[in-house]
Amino acid sequence: MTLASDKQIPDATLPAPGRRRGRRRPTGGAAPAGRRRTSPPWWFAAPALLFFAFVVLVPSARGLYYAFTDWDGLDPSLKFVGLDNFAEMARDPDARQAIWHTLLIAVAITVIQNGIGLLLALGVNSIIKSRNVLRVLLFAPAVVTPIVTAYLWRNLLGPDGAVNSLLGAVGLAAWQRDWLGDPQLALWSIVGVIVWQFAGYSMVIFVAGLQSIPREIYEAAAMDGSGPVHRFWYVTRPLLAPAFTINLMLSIIGGIKLFDQVFALTGGGPGHATDTLSTLIYKDAFTLGEFGYSIALAVVLTVIVAVASAGQYALLTRNERAAS
Repeated sequence: MTLASDKQIPDATLPAPGRRRGRRRPTGGAAPAGRRRTSPPWWFAAPALLFFAFVVLVPSARGLYYAFTDWDGLDPSLKFVGLDNFAEMARDPDARQAIWHTLLIAVAITVIQNGIGLLLALGVNSIIKSRNVLRVLLFAPAVVTPIVTAYLWRNLLGPDGAVNSLLGAVGLAAWQRDWLGDPQLALWSIVGVIVWQFAGYSMVIFVAGLQSIPREIYEAAAMDGSGPVHRFWYVTRPLLAPAFTINLMLSIIGGIKLFDQVFALTGGGPGHATDTLSTLIYKDAFTLGEFGYSIALAVVLTVIVAVASAGQYALLTRNERAAS
């Protein structure tokens, strides 16, 4: 009778040590039923795609065609004029001025609104007890309809409005102006109204970005001797890159497309001092009946929005990747 050895006899069914068992593939070339890839049923989206094409794509294509005609909006017969509308736009001083006003308003709103929004966000993100109340109060104007805000400020900025009355009451009567009737001030008054309404909106986005930054990073920077300015520039600013991207994109696109506040506050006046591309499109189409020319202006506005959006997105995302 022999005793078994202390060493265990390896099981023939187990893989040898150091060797990885290969995964068995099913014979016959067919994938298992549970892992078979199926293409998504795109026909489920067909009704929505057809509706989108009918409502957006087809009118856009027809509008692009009308930009090369002399259509007046009523007469079904129209004449193809080629690039005459765009050539007329280059000769039209009102169109050139409207393009300049559009770009100026967009840049001014983007810089001022986001600068104030960032300062407000840094303030309400502190440990003061009233920070939640301040957030609500500062964000409140953004939830009001822009057209209502514009009519409210039109009364406040009028010659006999509350702003001039307040300046007179505090002894600053020399500063009283016709804020919306002065060609030198009307455009900046519009910018001020828009910044007042939407600075709180930018603030909320910046606050969300600030709250996503770990507190330990600030503590480590403070232990290394970094001051508040140094911490903001080398810690807060790079980590706020996504918030900057969102805010700047929304501001620049909204500023370029601006219509309702300008139309309610000044109607593009006095004269053409505050006309933007959007207000000029409305006037040429519904006041002068030059639909072909107004659609050509709309095409230019679309190109400006597309170029500004694409360029800004590429620049900001590149900076965001570099900061991360």
